[in-house]
Amino acid sequence: MTTFLDSPAAVGAAASVPFGFQLSDDQLAVRKMVREFAESELRPRVMEWDEAQVFPREAIARLGELGMLGVIIPEEYGGAGLSYIDYVGVIEELSRVDGSVGISIAAHNSLCTNHLYMFGTEEQKRRWVVPLAQGKLIGAWGLTEAEAGSDAKGTRTTAVLDGSEWVLNGSKNFITHGSVGDVAVLMAVTDKAAGTHGISAFVVDLHQKGIRAGKKENKLGLRASDTATLVMEDCRIPNENLLGPLGTGFSQAMQVLDGGRISIAALALGMAQGAFDCALDYSRQRVQFGKPISEFQSIQNYLSDMATEIDAARLLTWRAGWMKDRGLKVTKESAMCKLYAGEVSVRVANLAVQIHGGYGFTKDFRAEKFYRDVKLCTIGEGTSEIQRMVIARQLLKA
Repeated sequence: MTTFLDSPAAVGAAASVPFGFQLSDDQLAVRKMVREFAESELRPRVMEWDEAQVFPREAIARLGELGMLGVIIPEEYGGAGLSYIDYVGVIEELSRVDGSVGISIAAHNSLCTNHLYMFGTEEQKRRWVVPLAQGKLIGAWGLTEAEAGSDAKGTRTTAVLDGSEWVLNGSKNFITHGSVGDVAVLMAVTDKAAGTHGISAFVVDLHQKGIRAGKKENKLGLRASDTATLVMEDCRIPNENLLGPLGTGFSQAMQVLDGGRISIAALALGMAQGAFDCALDYSRQRVQFGKPISEFQSIQNYLSDMATEIDAARLLTWRAGWMKDRGLKVTKESAMCKLYAGEVSVRVANLAVQIHGGYGFTKDFRAEKFYRDVKLCTIGEGTSEIQRMVIARQLLKA
């Protein structure tokens, strides 16, 4: 369905730009292609992967062949060269069926690959971005540590220059693709006295000596998405694996997260839509007191609230993507869409289970899985509390 939006979007502290777009035939075709893939290739195996906590490597590889592991990367670097609006659609359509695949594609695209594309040298882009965007490598990204969650500046992993090599020691927690990835962008302290200006970014081959996967997390939801600890013990990498100028790793990470949060909003949006769809279908089929429960006002109120909040989350997410495509600063807007879409997804999934009643508490119906999966959206890539801090800081700068 072609969608047209026309409303003001605040840009910066004191300016506004008109926000309006119509999805092109090509953009609609991309969404259709991804939806058909999700329905045919993912849906039949979603619960199998979830129960076994198995990373769907074959499905991810197939998405790579379709260009979905380099959605926002230019064609000259092996990517599909699509827009952020396209990217939101890709993540939304995948997540509508399986959030585990959605978050894997999101982390690979907007964190690891995009970090290398944004801050890598031409040589680094040719070596790493091209195979990542082509789906020949799986990417990971490491900022979080045991003592550096919301307080990312509390990074303890160190990188010490020894001749022409950096020696990394430490660990990273909750790393998507930590045990299945091929390459990672990792943040490490290179000058402890410099605070956030003493954190640098490095690209590391995950198959080399000195780095290994530690604990694989046994998660509440998104269980087919690989999440593990990365441990570095005298991990030696060449000096040319430093990304950008020394001491700019924290700043780089914050800029990467501006885009990454849009993808998490899209993840939340897709799962919320999936939960709503299954609740709507069930309400039409479930008969109580001689009629479908969709005819009861209380259920209609639930469905109305769910649909309205999903559309509001979509508008916020598309606005951030639209601004990102135009090179505008999106720190506030990406935090807003991530905050709202994440919390909407939790509310919608909760109501989806409620509409299903007792059946919603069983694994025979999809509502149960959405209920488990969506909670990550209020935590990953900055908790809801952190998003509110980011938004407030931007507002108070005005």
